[in-house]
Amino acid sequence: MKILVVGGGGREHAIIAKLAQSEKAEKIYCTPGNGGISAMAECFDVGATDIDGVVALAKKLAVDLVVVAPDDPLVLGMVDALQAEGFMTFGPKKAAAIIEGSKVFSKELMKKYNIPTAGYEVFDNSEDAIAYVKKQNTYPAVIKADGLALGKGVILAQNEAEAVEAIKEMIDGKKFGDSSTTIVVEEYLTGPEVSVLSFTDGKVVVPMLSSMDHKRALDNDEGLNTGGMGTIAPNPYYTEAIAKECMEKIFLPTINAMNAEGRTFEGCLYFGLMLTSKGPKVIEYNCRFGDPETQVVLPMLKTDLVDIMTAIYEHKLGELDVEWAEGSCACVIMASGGYPLSYPKGIEIKGLDDKGQVEGAQVFHAGTKLDNGKFLTSGGRVLGVTAKALTLNAALDKAYDGVKKISFEGAHFRKDIGQRALKAIDNDPLHLGYKDDMEDYIEENGVYLRQ
Repeated sequence: MKILVVGGGGREHAIIAKLAQSEKAEKIYCTPGNGGISAMAECFDVGATDIDGVVALAKKLAVDLVVVAPDDPLVLGMVDALQAEGFMTFGPKKAAAIIEGSKVFSKELMKKYNIPTAGYEVFDNSEDAIAYVKKQNTYPAVIKADGLALGKGVILAQNEAEAVEAIKEMIDGKKFGDSSTTIVVEEYLTGPEVSVLSFTDGKVVVPMLSSMDHKRALDNDEGLNTGGMGTIAPNPYYTEAIAKECMEKIFLPTINAMNAEGRTFEGCLYFGLMLTSKGPKVIEYNCRFGDPETQVVLPMLKTDLVDIMTAIYEHKLGELDVEWAEGSCACVIMASGGYPLSYPKGIEIKGLDDKGQVEGAQVFHAGTKLDNGKFLTSGGRVLGVTAKALTLNAALDKAYDGVKKISFEGAHFRKDIGQRALKAIDNDPLHLGYKDDMEDYIEENGVYLRQ
């Protein structure tokens, strides 16, 4: 098969790396791609949201499958346009992608179909929203832009002043353009966060390995919100019992709700969950592979990704046995200095080989370009240095060893990726499913401690 992947970040690099392992992938193209992707796929200069341009490129290349990876083109209806021209696609149609494209839609869907989520109210007037948060007087207050905002449209206001500022910036100041003219003010939930990406053809749901994202820019979950500074998989807080509860109360009900609304979802549906004291609740849905969750989940996939994508398109996912590797995977994001605010571009990256890799780790390029044989920075999140191992500790060690070999001026990365997960494993590895590692532990008063 000839396959075209739409997008140009770390997620797309991880998708292409997995597709390239398939014997069925004769040739892989990507648009617009990036420096690292260009070593694995022939790249073109058509923007990811240029629907007509992508359709024309797919025709010109006579591809057999188009994988639309980012949220923007999915919400705009790129899959609809491609299918109208007879192309096999991976990704939801516009009517289904609204589950991410509008927070208001997703919250009202959950309310209508009794899918557990945080309490909320919707506002398009700043005065009403401010009056509401003052009346609630509970902080942090969660304030979300209705539409897409590059993963940055959520403000956790710690007090009344921050809440008022966030509301005015979003609604009146259009901080996120039209995406924030309507906002959702939401109850703040506490507990471990879990990301569960899932394959679905609209009939069955096949959850992927769970993962744990690290959103804040600085160690100890401090600093500004980002698109994600690192991930680990599987997430030790996500036990078999919780997975079963999520399937019964969240995953299948969501697919059934979308079908009932005439918005059948086909592709990758991402569940952002909070494991609260009252059970798992949905924080958000994404209509595509998460970034950087994909960078730790897909390396663990044993089943041919081309087969999975074909089965979803043909509504035969239930006939496929999707298998995962044992062990853990860790990804550490190396970002530009200043990210997630302003940052320089065009800085040379040292320590990578001619294919953009380092020994012992997979390096997924997020914001790079290749210029005269040199890799240069071209985005906020630059690289995702990723490693697999039988234990999470070993995977983290390998990923950080890879990070040490790479340098560019102003490079910034968190030094505590996976530490919360390790703590959870240490407290109860048997319960959390880490039985293979028991020789690494001693028991003291019913608590398991790493030797």
